[in-house]
Amino acid sequence: MSYDVTVIGSGPGGYIAAIRAAQLGFKTAIIEKEDNLGGVCLNWGCIPTKSLLRVSEIYRLIKRSEEFGIKVQGVSFDIKSIIEYSRNVVNKLSSGVEYLMQKNNITVHRGCAKLAGNHNIKVADNDEILSEHIIIATGVRARNLPGIKVDGHLVWNAQHAMIPDKLPKSLLIIGSGAIGIEFASFYNALNVDVTIVEIKDTILPLEDKEISILAQEIFTKQGITIHTNNSIKNLIQKKDSVEVQFSNDKIIEFDRVIVAVGVHPNTDNIGLEHTKIKLSSLGFIETNKWYETHEANTYAIGDVAGPPCLAHKASHEAVICIEKIANKAPHHLQRECIPNCIYSYPQIASIGLTEEQAKTAGHDIKIGRSYANFNGKSIALGETEGLVKTIIDRKSGEILGAHMIGAEVTELINSFALVKQLEGTDLDIKSTIFPHPTVSEMIHESTLAAIIKMT
Repeated sequence: MSYDVTVIGSGPGGYIAAIRAAQLGFKTAIIEKEDNLGGVCLNWGCIPTKSLLRVSEIYRLIKRSEEFGIKVQGVSFDIKSIIEYSRNVVNKLSSGVEYLMQKNNITVHRGCAKLAGNHNIKVADNDEILSEHIIIATGVRARNLPGIKVDGHLVWNAQHAMIPDKLPKSLLIIGSGAIGIEFASFYNALNVDVTIVEIKDTILPLEDKEISILAQEIFTKQGITIHTNNSIKNLIQKKDSVEVQFSNDKIIEFDRVIVAVGVHPNTDNIGLEHTKIKLSSLGFIETNKWYETHEANTYAIGDVAGPPCLAHKASHEAVICIEKIANKAPHHLQRECIPNCIYSYPQIASIGLTEEQAKTAGHDIKIGRSYANFNGKSIALGETEGLVKTIIDRKSGEILGAHMIGAEVTELINSFALVKQLEGTDLDIKSTIFPHPTVSEMIHESTLAAIIKMT
């Protein structure tokens, strides 16, 4: 079997690469070892978690109904039905990816792929594929902690946490990145006693510190217990509970534990030893700006090629990579224009430099803030805990970064992404008419606050 382009992995990087290759006239194949196409994002990541969080959002709102003059009696939920809803969403989208493969005449090979050298790929030890161009899009998997056994019963990874057979009464989440915080929001909304332990001095250590501190205050008010500057010293798995000793020697027993401490690239057992491909110190595949590896006509995109590990980054890289192969003169990916979203309650979104990063880089900055409790639409929604923070270069007016927490900020961040992509300035935002009443007015107000402060 011979192809122009073969993609290993069918996640949001892999299947987009395959589709774009087929659109440009390449004879294309995609290889997937799992039963369903779509990768971790679609099957065990972005999509199912957002489905679960939507359910918890509705339940939160129903419990608050009397604030809006609506009385609801006897409200309850069924965890099995919640999970069924989430899996139905996944199945619908996975079937959609299957359809797109058929529509674009992309051949799908099932099984584990292994590079065999000289542009050969072995699939499940049976089929052998010869491909002029090979794209590695194998993604990442959950990272484990030494000495902690993830058994799927008492100690979970993210996948286990999406399909519990019953809700625990108490839950410890190790790690406070996006995955840990989203699960904390979901389980907290369903009346689980949630505790987070984070080794750094604030939760969400990659976010702007002001946003992280505000998020911690809000989550604490919701009843989530947060231990920062702390870690796990010892963990004992009993019959139906876990005894945890923290680094401060405090011992607490939990029904279940979720390990959410980052990811590890899927570079094992894919035949890299038969190539010239090099790995970074963290184990990710090294590439240049066009996603070319050290092996001729072999590329790597998405999470396996390095952070940030985001589905939308992977999809964007896929298009750039394929268009470079086709000599279409694509643009370079501007990493500072990649938005990041966390779908907790409240939501968190960011783009560009944090305040700390901007200062470290030597920028002379001005900062504007707009708070949800002064925004008419937010007040009408009953969502008054929120902040939009804009970081601007004082001399040029460049939007260096934007950081948000509050209702639907994962939708608002697109405005800043567009401004940065178009190299807009604070004056461009100032002269833009934002509709009223909307939450998006906070973008305008935060920028105006920075401008007015300096005039």
